[in-house]
Amino acid sequence: MNKKQEIQIVDVAPRDGFQAVKAPIPTVSKIEVSKALAAANFKRIEVGSFVSPKAIPQMADTKDVHAALSGLSDVRLSTLVPNAIGAKNAIEAGVSDLVFVLSASESHNQSNVKRSVSNSFGELEKIVDMGKCVEGFMLRFNIATVFDCPFEGRVLEQTVQDIIAQAVDLDFPIEFGLCDTTGRAFPDHVASFCSQVIEQYKSNKDIGWAFHGHDTYGLGVANALYAYDAGVRVFDAAAAGLGGCPFALGAS
Repeated sequence: MNKKQEIQIVDVAPRDGFQAVKAPIPTVSKIEVSKALAAANFKRIEVGSFVSPKAIPQMADTKDVHAALSGLSDVRLSTLVPNAIGAKNAIEAGVSDLVFVLSASESHNQSNVKRSVSNSFGELEKIVDMGKCVEGFMLRFNIATVFDCPFEGRVLEQTVQDIIAQAVDLDFPIEFGLCDTTGRAFPDHVASFCSQVIEQYKSNKDIGWAFHGHDTYGLGVANALYAYDAGVRVFDAAAAGLGGCPFALGAS
């Protein structure tokens, strides 16, 4: 491991962490938490998501949270979107740093965003078209259940490879987030898959790689270290260890 190579940590607690909290969190508290993270020198913060308030009521005030934080200097503020409507709402709210999520497994994608993987990819294509018209637009493409699905078990690597290849064919700068949604991935699996895709696309300078893990079974840190050894330099983390997909049993 070359410990001299810098990494980026994206704190996702204001989104991934707060979405799992049932009791409403005051908007002012969300704003203060993000400001505290910025003061602690986090340069990338995922402040919320533009999703249906019926699905995740906790995220209904993301527009207000982002607006209150927009004056922060030298900090990338991103929001998650599950579809083109969410992306449109985010862009209209002044957000130019979007995180789109799609699950590699059909069952989790249906549970998470209520559509097929194919239909979700169509939403990604629409978002890319929108982004071409937005100054300073940046896109993270989080692929959920890369290693394991709560309904189907281990996910075939070729399935994930095909999704990545489709996205690369869009010919648009993308940072891929490889997500261990359930926290059930093993370090050797994380290392082998991350090494494989990074090597395959190393000549494409418009592609970046991030790792999004969970510590559900105590493997979060080990998986992050193995992803680092494989070449990943961007990592999602959450203040206080908050987080977990509300649509994957046991992951929150």
